[in-house]
Amino acid sequence: MIVKAPWLGAADVVEAAHRTAGRIRRTPLLPVGGLPHLLLKAEHLQHGGSFKTRGAANAMLDLAATHVVTGSSGNHGIAVARLGAELGVGVTVVVAGGARADKAAVIAGLGAQVLEVTGGVAQRDRFARDHAADIGAVFVPSSDHRLVVAGAGTVGMEVFAEIPDLDAIFVPTGGGGLLAGVCLAAEGLRGTPRIVGVEPVGARRYARSLAAGYPVEVPPSGTVADGLRGQRPGAIPFPIIQRRVDELVEVTDEEILAAMDLLHRNGVEAEPSGSAAFAGALRARFTGRAVAIVSGGNTPRRCRAADTA
Repeated sequence: MIVKAPWLGAADVVEAAHRTAGRIRRTPLLPVGGLPHLLLKAEHLQHGGSFKTRGAANAMLDLAATHVVTGSSGNHGIAVARLGAELGVGVTVVVAGGARADKAAVIAGLGAQVLEVTGGVAQRDRFARDHAADIGAVFVPSSDHRLVVAGAGTVGMEVFAEIPDLDAIFVPTGGGGLLAGVCLAAEGLRGTPRIVGVEPVGARRYARSLAAGYPVEVPPSGTVADGLRGQRPGAIPFPIIQRRVDELVEVTDEEILAAMDLLHRNGVEAEPSGSAAFAGALRARFTGRAVAIVSGGNTPRRCRAADTA
């Protein structure tokens, strides 16, 4: 069963690229020692330390908002707070219990209000949506929004433009905005790169939902990849992923940490969530020409540096 949602296509990603020009950085593709077939899309070098700046910028530049509320495990909140400071927009970021304190400190340091709620990601997002309505603000979710998804898709657009004969792209999958965006960017390509979503073994909301044919909510997860703890597929990303993704693979926390260690030894300061796609590529032992998206690099060290800057 295909779930209906507002139609999005590759043209929306192109529009997002034009809208956010000057606000986002075109990140490089980096080699990995000993893996000549695999490149890393270095979103840890993006403004704000993660790909989240792309979707947040596309949404905030299009929406006429004086105050924005969002729910975030950290990176989306950092992106929204940073853009809010630049654009003169008030920002409130709702975090769930167990969210990283160093990321919350960076968000607060950027001038945003931080509210913590009990429960998991699902409870956090429901509270954020209700709070936005209560105070008359605009709710900008971390992934389940057409503008956020289209903005995230610019990651894929850059990769496909640089490697037109790509065989596969590995995408970390939490809320699903990045995976859906990459799926959109792949529409209309001459080639058919394999799109592989990578989920933590304890938070496989998309794999379970695709198997069921409809969105399924999973229990809160304690995975080390804090940005991938989403519990339920978004209404916007789910049908896009449903119609285009080729495979969803799982990785353990041990595999994520081992991948992160290897990235660090190659000079790539990725956080656990940003290492998940690389972990998936290593597990798959894919031998064609592939890219793994390093989605974020807001490590504790970088957060401490930002908080004291």
